[in-house]
Amino acid sequence: MGNARSLPDDPVSVAETLVAEGRANEAAALLEACVDANRGGLLLRLTWQKALAAKGDVAGALTVARETAQFNPDVAPAAFALGEALRQAGYLPAAIGEYQRALRLDPDLEAARIGLGSAWLDAGEAEKALDVWHALQPQDRPMLTSKIADAEAVLRRPRSDARYVRHLFDHFAPDYDSRMLAHLQYRAPAILRELGVLLGLDAGAPHAVLDLGCGTGLMGAAIRDWASGLDGVDLSPGMVEKARTLGVYDNLAEADIADWLVACECHYDLVLAADTLVYLGELSTLLAGVARVLTRGGNFLFTVEKKDGEGYELGARRRWRHSESYLRAEAESAGLGVAGLMDCVPRTEAGFPVEGFAVALRA
Repeated sequence: MGNARSLPDDPVSVAETLVAEGRANEAAALLEACVDANRGGLLLRLTWQKALAAKGDVAGALTVARETAQFNPDVAPAAFALGEALRQAGYLPAAIGEYQRALRLDPDLEAARIGLGSAWLDAGEAEKALDVWHALQPQDRPMLTSKIADAEAVLRRPRSDARYVRHLFDHFAPDYDSRMLAHLQYRAPAILRELGVLLGLDAGAPHAVLDLGCGTGLMGAAIRDWASGLDGVDLSPGMVEKARTLGVYDNLAEADIADWLVACECHYDLVLAADTLVYLGELSTLLAGVARVLTRGGNFLFTVEKKDGEGYELGARRRWRHSESYLRAEAESAGLGVAGLMDCVPRTEAGFPVEGFAVALRA
């Protein structure tokens, strides 16, 4: 196949047929041979990328897409194809940028509009996805209809979408500590340590400790001296990797904390959640999970942002706020007693203090 004379006259059609027959490996090899023989036009390269993606070679597809976009900088389908490859590889901010570039080059390129909305939805940004799709007619596109339904369901959920939280913290992971400590004056770990001291947790025997939404490990580092064992759970792969390099955790898990608590078979004397519950509105499921893993007399210490009155609400910064009455009622429903609840300022936002609660619940 490497001999130019043995290549078909219409390799793109042949490759498309091979992919349709489940023979993507052969299609990719054929098109690579064409490129080696200097028969690599735009359509052939776009088809080569699709063949590589179809056979599961995400990295290879991305490499071809980058080269194609470089060779065709002002061609909308090349920008769209690079957006597709970036999204499949999990590089959502870059994918969004390429989809937007494709639409600037060709505002009528419908596939790029569908892709842009899909990337926003992958990032948990349901409102932005729906804004992108609002001009499209989904009747003849079952997949788009399904995506729109998914986005609308995200907006109805009483918690931040897991995809949004993962995307947000993966994006911030490289400079999270400096951003939080220097710019946002983040104090939640110090506040929870102070609350623990008031409860006498520093004077007791070493505790088996669980850090929910552990992030880069700021909370774990603040109470490592209290722990006989310290486990951490976080949704963001980037955050978990940063926490691992810190070296204070005995075990780390990449998971949604509510799902992880359901499956957890360990028990803990102390559970902590610093600035984590702000991504959950309804807390009954989470508190039931914590109650299940706490030892008798064990404590759950956490911070939330404060809401006056009743219930909970989603704030302008897409962080949930909880009222004192709601926290007390949900704690009682979960079989947890309120050992302490005090006003605090866990962080600032745009230079202004964020009002919150530091809470201690006891099994």
